[in-house]
Amino acid sequence: MLKRLLPATAALLTLSLLAACGNEADNDEAVDPSTGASSESEAAGEEPAAGGTTCDYPEDGSEPAKEVEPPPAEATVSGTVDATISTNVGDIAVELDADGAPCNVNNFVSLAEQGYFDDTECHRLTTEGIYVLQCGDPTASGMGGPGYTIPDEVDGSEKYGPGVLAMAKTSMPDSGGSQFFLVYADSGVLDPVYTEFGTIDEAGVKLLEEVAAKGTAEGGPDGAPKETVSISGVTLD
Repeated sequence: MLKRLLPATAALLTLSLLAACGNEADNDEAVDPSTGASSESEAAGEEPAAGGTTCDYPEDGSEPAKEVEPPPAEATVSGTVDATISTNVGDIAVELDADGAPCNVNNFVSLAEQGYFDDTECHRLTTEGIYVLQCGDPTASGMGGPGYTIPDEVDGSEKYGPGVLAMAKTSMPDSGGSQFFLVYADSGVLDPVYTEFGTIDEAGVKLLEEVAAKGTAEGGPDGAPKETVSISGVTLD
């Protein structure tokens, strides 16, 4: 289930998860990654590695949709990381931007390595206003998350054009978790509050277009895709 803040078809212009991604108190604990601060490392008197980024992933008080450990506080990857989202309708090759969104990529890589995305379904397709396929919830309800939240990494320049890979979240800051969306057509009407953490290759965008052309299960512009899209796993190349 996804929060809709605007009436009629304009409601499609908001991508958000529900309470599974945390409450306001938890969000207040999230650290802006640009500060390089971490409550754990500071308490231990540790300094992040040179050039490293330290992230905060506070618990959100909910049960994780699938048992998983939070990512390491210090981002373990940098530069770009190639990954493959393997689905029943074909492989989607993505390039993760660890320099531009180190904490979000750190989280995605950790979840992928732990098998969090294995055998999950993409639960939401939108075909009007915004054009995305949303995945990353093992419950396929739109409410599942990993039991912790991740910091936003946005600067206001986000455009959400075709081929963008971004994190979903609630209307609250720093409320993302595991759900992400893949953009197959211009969705620039979205407010620039969703972290872009990678790109999808041309073949992957075409695959998403083919799924979208079949519409949603109920025939409306927003809902579960008519053609079920199941993720068998995410591998790092």
